[in-house]
This record gives sequence, structure tokens and C-alpha cells, in this order.
Amino acid sequence: MLPAKFPIVVKTFQGLEKILADEVSALNINDVEILNRAVRFKGDMITLYRANYHLRTALKVLVEIESFTARNEMELYQHLQHVDWMKYIDPSNSIAVECVLNSDVFTHSQFIALRTKDAVVDQLRGKTGKRPRVDREHPDLKISLHINDMHVDVLIDSSGKPLYKRGYRLDQFKAPVNEVMAAGMLLLAGYDGSGHLIDPMCGSGTFLIEGAMIAYHLPPGLYRKSFGFERWKNFDSGLFETVQDEVDEIHKIPFKIIGSDRSAKALQLARQSLKHTFLDKKVEIVHKPFEEFLPPEGKGWMITNPPYGERIKIHDIEGFYRIFGDRLKQHYQGYQAWVFSGNLNAMKSIGLRPTKKINLLNGSIPCTFRRFEIYSGSRKSKYQNRPNNYRNFKSENRPVKKYHRKK
Repeated sequence: MLPAKFPIVVKTFQGLEKILADEVSALNINDVEILNRAVRFKGDMITLYRANYHLRTALKVLVEIESFTARNEMELYQHLQHVDWMKYIDPSNSIAVECVLNSDVFTHSQFIALRTKDAVVDQLRGKTGKRPRVDREHPDLKISLHINDMHVDVLIDSSGKPLYKRGYRLDQFKAPVNEVMAAGMLLLAGYDGSGHLIDPMCGSGTFLIEGAMIAYHLPPGLYRKSFGFERWKNFDSGLFETVQDEVDEIHKIPFKIIGSDRSAKALQLARQSLKHTFLDKKVEIVHKPFEEFLPPEGKGWMITNPPYGERIKIHDIEGFYRIFGDRLKQHYQGYQAWVFSGNLNAMKSIGLRPTKKINLLNGSIPCTFRRFEIYSGSRKSKYQNRPNNYRNFKSENRPVKKYHRKK
């Protein structure tokens, strides 16, 4: 079906490309090319299985099977007819087609998908007298066309359902962060299980579950019932079992993973998901609003996605963020506080200067992911504890501006 090595494209969200490339490199894969919302590399079948099973920030894992240039729909159809589809599918199987278009020549994705389906069906019917059926929900082979101007890449989707559908979520609460996005933000924040992980507005627990899976080295594909490649003609169940057996045993970590929320309904869903992952003994859930929750002493990460007025309405959103910022200053000394929000004006009300800003999207909503360092005492006293030669260098070479808070 496929050569010994073949090009693989892994799709992700905008802003997570470098994190995904690092994840791919950690699987001992070389020459990883970073694309827009994707990475590309070459691999074999076990590489393909590992990418689906282990990559936390992957949305889909696709295999490139053909590339060509087409100036119109007829040329597109003719090129697709030249692909040997019998390598990938039998007439008794089912297919589905999706298109990603960035072209002035090809502008109607549904029509392009229809012509692609026609090319596959016509070829198989001409060779065998039989045709595959269309199944958009559970196809045996999902074909993906990426068209940029007149350049066409033909790919087959090895993942099936998008990889953010981990399999542990039984239900969801309002405005959850996508599982892949949550994992990406945890990795962007540098979370690795070497400190506490706190989410004082945890909702249905996505940050907590993805964080626990990182801390305990559990692959994101562990709870999925199936992958698209399991329906391929050349699926090697023994090879896939080898990938599944590579998972480490759960070890202990000396730090806590804790979430709280004011919504009992949201926490019930979080507990259901945790129980399904067998992580309910590893993650603590507290029914308290963030105004009352106190994190454990020590160092760690506070990562949260507070409401920002799009899906969950709050009357005084700036006041809400102001109270939240006060809680951070008073009770989160020693923590990195990371806040993900689509309300830039409300973020200013936190009253802390961010030490890092990352632009991301939550669905179609432009958002910012910001880090706030919470020090014991003032930040000025932190620098005063540095060695004298550091302070002298800073004062002589990089004068520090004084900022005065408005009264």
C-alpha cells in the first residue's frame, strides 16, 4: 500500500507548530519541517502509529500520496484518475472526502470533494465493476485534498476522528478548551509535572486531565477506541500493539494537581472524565469559587481559562478579572500564573505585568495566553537579592524606568 518511507503531515492549531515539532523530534524523527498549522516529515508505518498515539498537540496525521498541478476541474479529475486507488481501498469499502482550499481557481470545496469522489468511484468501477460507498461518519478511507492556488496535494487521513477526541470526555460543560489546545498551552508553559498544577476555574477539567497525562507520561491516544488506520488494507495489528506496549507504568509524583470551580455541574463532568481515565485518585477536585480557593504552598503552575464574556456572560467582567488578579498577588507566591483569555481589556484589569504573551485562537476567537510571575514580596526586592555585580551591570548599562500606578 505505502512505500517503506513516506511523507507525513501532522496538523495542529495556529501557534502550536513549534511545540508539535518538538514532540515529533522527541519520537526520534529527524528533518521535521514546520508549516502553517502543521509539520511535515518522513516516516514508516510504526512512525505513523506513534504519531497518532503519542502526539498531544496533533489534530490529524495525514499521509501524502500524490502532488500535482491542475488548472481546472477536468485536469483535477484526470490527475486523480491516475492515482492507483486499488492500493488503498477495495470496492467493498467506504470513502469520504474533505477539501482545504486556498485558491482563486478552485473555490467550491463541496464540488471539489464531489469530483474527487467521482474520480475514485469511476476508477474502481471501471476495474472491478463495483464501486465503494460514501460514509462521511465512519469511512474506511478518508481522502483529504489540500489545494493552494493550482497546486494539489492528495493525502489520506490516518487518524479518523480528530485527535482532540481523546475518548475520556463523556460530556462537556460550557466553553471548554479543546483538549489539543489545552495540552499545547501546558507544554508552552513548560509544565512537566515537576511542580504543582492548579486551575482555580477548572470547569470540566481539561487542563487538569491533560496535565495529569503529561505528569504521568500517559499518551493521549490511550483512551481512544479506534484510529482511522485500523481500517486500512495494510493495518498491522501486531505493530500497533508494539506501540501501545511502549507506555511507561504510572509512577508517583511528589506534587499536587488540583482544580476548583463554583459550578457543581462542571465538577461532576470533570470527575466523570477523571474516573474514566483512572486518574481520579491523582487529581483533586474542590467545589469552591476562585475567591475562596487556596493553592498548596510551594512552586508550580497556575493555568486557567477564565470566562471572557463570549459564551459565559459576566455583568462586570473587568471587576471579575480585578478580583482574580488580587487573589494571584495574595496567594500564589512562587507560582507561574498562566491565563488564557479572549478579552484583552479584561486582562489589563488583572493588575500584573505579563512576562510573556502568546497569541492563540480558541475556535475562531483571537485569544492571548499570558504568563505572570508571582513573587514573594515585591519584584524590586527580588532583584535586590541578586549579586552586587548583577545590580551594578543593570544600573550602569540598562537603566530601569520607574512606573507609577495611577491612583
